[in-house]
Amino acid sequence: MDKFTTLEGVAAPLKIINVDTDMIIPKQYLKTIKRTGLGKGLFSEQRYKDDGSENPDFVLNQPAYRNAKVLVAGDNFGCGSSREHAPWALLDFGIRCVISTSFADIFYNNCFKNGMLPIILPAPVVDELMQGAKGANAPFSIDLEAQTIATPDKRTITFEIEPFRKDCLLSGLSDVGLTLKKDASIKNFEQRQRQAETWLWPAG
Repeated sequence: MDKFTTLEGVAAPLKIINVDTDMIIPKQYLKTIKRTGLGKGLFSEQRYKDDGSENPDFVLNQPAYRNAKVLVAGDNFGCGSSREHAPWALLDFGIRCVISTSFADIFYNNCFKNGMLPIILPAPVVDELMQGAKGANAPFSIDLEAQTIATPDKRTITFEIEPFRKDCLLSGLSDVGLTLKKDASIKNFEQRQRQAETWLWPAG
């Protein structure tokens, strides 16, 4: 997966609590196992009207946020079913960081597995970021190494992240990548197992 070191981009405010994975990517888009092309289905029931035209009131359809890279969201983001398509859709749209007061556990874990940074901050801070994102069309700057968010009004906010998860994002290591790092150890173990089996069950 792509490394996450720094990110600079517009933040879109989504002041909705309990945004579930079905809202993020509705079930009709789950037929594919490809990670690309899902951006068109992101929040599709909110982004589009029944006739397929865009809903101009939805935040990601507004000119200032069409290229948003950060989403500032309400509490309990990513609740509902465990579909991994949810972070895939956000990433395919271009969003690599979601900031909220809390996340559903499975969605939170899936973000890290796919190179996305979920940031948990206290409610007053999230509210301030939400207000700062409204109509500002100015970039937020996120530095994972320093664990900071630089806001459009020049404030710096720090956030916490588990060291292991941080290292995986900085290195671009997915679960598969972590396994491959131990490739030599795995091969040595397999060789020892084969030798042990030969000793226990000699040929003939």
